[in-house]
Amino acid sequence: MAELIVIGFAIGATATLAMDLWALILNRAAGQPLPNWGNVGRWFWHLAKGRVFHEDIAAATPHPREVALGWFAHYVTGIVYGALFLVIVGPDWLAAPRFLPAWIFSLATIAAGWFLLQPGMGLGWAASATPNPWKVRAMNVAAHTAFALGLWGGAVLLP
Repeated sequence: MAELIVIGFAIGATATLAMDLWALILNRAAGQPLPNWGNVGRWFWHLAKGRVFHEDIAAATPHPREVALGWFAHYVTGIVYGALFLVIVGPDWLAAPRFLPAWIFSLATIAAGWFLLQPGMGLGWAASATPNPWKVRAMNVAAHTAFALGLWGGAVLLP
């Protein structure tokens, strides 16, 4: 089990990197803004102090290292998701990785963003308080699809 979790950490890191590469491609090719990991870091900082929901995370007290904290939280989350995924699907999936289970799991992880992170930062449930919620939701699905490709690709290339 420990070996499975370690491999899960590795494919989770690979999947998170794939998600970040997708964001970079969208930024360079279509001018899509890069994720603001500073706001995420600020939210995690306030979460550690017991505050989950904010009207506007940008108006909350900043943390001097919130960008680094946001990047750290992003990668820790992805790494934990990778291990959780392998614990759920088991070593048989690792022996013959298939994309569909990784994609289903990755789509399910969107719930954490839609129903915890986004409302916690003042963006509403599933980005409902943003100017274009359906665009944000579609971008979330695309990013998590990149994460799924990273899970699958990591499993094919790493072990």
